[in-house]
Amino acid sequence: MDDVTNRAPGKRPGALPEVRALTVADIRASLAEGAADFARCPGIGLTIALVFVIIGLAITTSLAWLHEPWLIYPFAIGFPLVGPFAAVGLYEVSRRLEAGQTPTMREVLKVIWAQRRREVSWMAFVMLFVFWIWMYQVRLLIALILGRMSFATLDRFFHVVTTTPEGWLFLGIGHVEGAALALVLFSITVVSIPMLLDREVDFVTAMLTSIRTVLASPLVMLGWGLIVTLAVLAACVPFFLGLLVVLPVLGHATWHLYRRAVV
Repeated sequence: MDDVTNRAPGKRPGALPEVRALTVADIRASLAEGAADFARCPGIGLTIALVFVIIGLAITTSLAWLHEPWLIYPFAIGFPLVGPFAAVGLYEVSRRLEAGQTPTMREVLKVIWAQRRREVSWMAFVMLFVFWIWMYQVRLLIALILGRMSFATLDRFFHVVTTTPEGWLFLGIGHVEGAALALVLFSITVVSIPMLLDREVDFVTAMLTSIRTVLASPLVMLGWGLIVTLAVLAACVPFFLGLLVVLPVLGHATWHLYRRAVV
């Protein structure tokens, strides 16, 4: 089998794939299958997750060094926004396991590298653009609401936002805006990236299919989004080290959820 080009064909041009309504049982089954895939290929999952742990640590260290430690909190909150793209290699592992193959790190890296010439690269641009908007609006809110306050350390920032009326306003507006951005990005990416890896379709078709999947099972999919967000946030607390397990399990689980949702 060709490592890169042998993917499930899409439907006729202009036709959107069918989507199924999902249930809570599908979420539980996908998580169980995700954990099983990680147990079968732990080395690949740990390696991919380690890259993002290092990236997270490097960025937070840089923010502290640049005397902007207050951006560490919104960065950690926004970090899950790029999670679907981070899991491309994990989707490929699950795809190969599902096909009865034994994936290797070399094969997975080859597939990841090949995505630069496929539609996944456009989705990466969309996700990074939304993440940039998230970080920009945080800086804007800081300037508009907390501009007269001083917080040279992360501890001082938390003190300001948790003990002052201006800080409460900042948290309220910031979290509402962040939730709106997260909902939009979740809706367009929850199945689009595994779909682009699996099928020869354009990224607009993949995004529309992802939105239709969310609309077909809104409460279940919002529950899945909440599980992913809380798990990733919890994993980020101990220096991002929890991502070594959480990211692979959720990545593999997302693949299986996609396979249940899209016909």
